[in-house]
Amino acid sequence: MDPQAVMGGEVWRLFSHIFVPSLGGIFPSWIGAAFYLMFLVWLGDGLEQAMGSFKLNLYYLLGVIGTSAAAFLSGHSVGGLHLNNSLVFAFAAFYPDMRILFFFVIPMKIKWLAWLDAIFLLPSLLFSSWGYRAGVLAALTNFLLFFGPAFLEGRRRRSEQAVRKAEFEEANAPEETLHSCSVCSRTEVSSPELDFRVAKDGEEYCSDHLPGGLAAGTKR
Repeated sequence: MDPQAVMGGEVWRLFSHIFVPSLGGIFPSWIGAAFYLMFLVWLGDGLEQAMGSFKLNLYYLLGVIGTSAAAFLSGHSVGGLHLNNSLVFAFAAFYPDMRILFFFVIPMKIKWLAWLDAIFLLPSLLFSSWGYRAGVLAALTNFLLFFGPAFLEGRRRRSEQAVRKAEFEEANAPEETLHSCSVCSRTEVSSPELDFRVAKDGEEYCSDHLPGGLAAGTKR
């Protein structure tokens, strides 16, 4: 997705870039393309089951538009990296604990791959020009629109639940007591009519259970 080439008349690049994998020379082109397509098909099948065909097509189309906008906002050529990342992020949102073989060897949960992608994107957001930052965000517009509100709502609900839990625990916390009978466990709160004494054996008893032979203790 080269904005200068598009402005020069190669308007097909607005869509053709999504069909050409950006492999960075890691694999020979035909091997990389084969695994790239297999991975995309696998992601697409899972996302179609989770989202349905219409929402998946809309999600992908917004990703294509965002990737094109990223190229023009940043002024740089943009490959399919951001678009692919948006698919990985969406897949991880639905199937966070599904395992894949990273580099075909290392077992890894898909959510960790998504976090790894996010970590690689972080320097672009922190240290690049504002145009490039805007480009990164534009390329991920589909993910932000589809999953951003649900993420914020989840955070809000968890915060409210934490507040309600704290209020409930505070309201139902047992009252602090000074006296407790070692026999019946009654306290001055549960049975205010009782007297409590410490007997010679060092234990505390209510007036109903104070041992006769140990009645010479002191009252608390």
